[in-house]
Amino acid sequence: MIHFIKGQLAAKFDGGVVIEASGIGYEISVPDNSSAYHAKDGDLIMLYTAMIVREDDVSLYGFADKESLQVFRKLLTVSGVGAKAAVAVLSCMPLPDLKKAIVFEDAKALTMANGVGKKTAERIILELKDKLGGMGGVSEAVQGADKIMATDEKAEAVNALIALGYTKGEALSAMVNVADSGLRTEEYVKKALKQLF
Repeated sequence: MIHFIKGQLAAKFDGGVVIEASGIGYEISVPDNSSAYHAKDGDLIMLYTAMIVREDDVSLYGFADKESLQVFRKLLTVSGVGAKAAVAVLSCMPLPDLKKAIVFEDAKALTMANGVGKKTAERIILELKDKLGGMGGVSEAVQGADKIMATDEKAEAVNALIALGYTKGEALSAMVNVADSGLRTEEYVKKALKQLF
C-alpha cells in the first residue's frame, strides 16, 4: 500500500496529475478542486493516496490532506459508489460543505457530483450520516442543528423554508446563522431568507 507520494509535479491532465518521485512518474487521479491543480510544473507536492486494485486496473487516487482521504474511503463503503463516483462527490464542493450536506441530508447538493443521481445521493446520506457526524467541523454544525430543531418556532421555520423549495441542508445552515432567540416562526423565516440571499 502506498500511503503518500511526495515529488515534483511533472504534468497535469483532466482528472489528475503526474508526480515524479525517484525517477518514477506516478499518475494519480485527484478531485477537481484539489490544490495539486494550483501547483506549477516542477513544484514539490505531496498527496495522500489510495490504491484501488480491480481485475483489469490498478489506479492511484490522491488527496491533499488525510481528512479528504478518510472521506474518500468512507464513500467507497457505500453500496454502488466506486472510486470515480467518490472522486466526483469530493470534486463537487469543498470538504466542509460536503460533510455538512451529508449530515444535514442535502441530497440535492450531492447530485451536483458528476454521475451521482438522487438514489445514490440518498444512499450516501443514509450510510454516512452517522459516520461523518463526529468528524471535525461537522459535530459543531450538528449540535447547532439539534438546538434549532429543539425549539418549535425554529423547527417550524426550517419546515417553512423546505416548503419554499430550499433543501433541508440549506434551511438548517441558514437557521444556524440566525442568532436571535424568542422570535415568532415568521420572523425566523424572514431572517433565514436574508441569510440565503
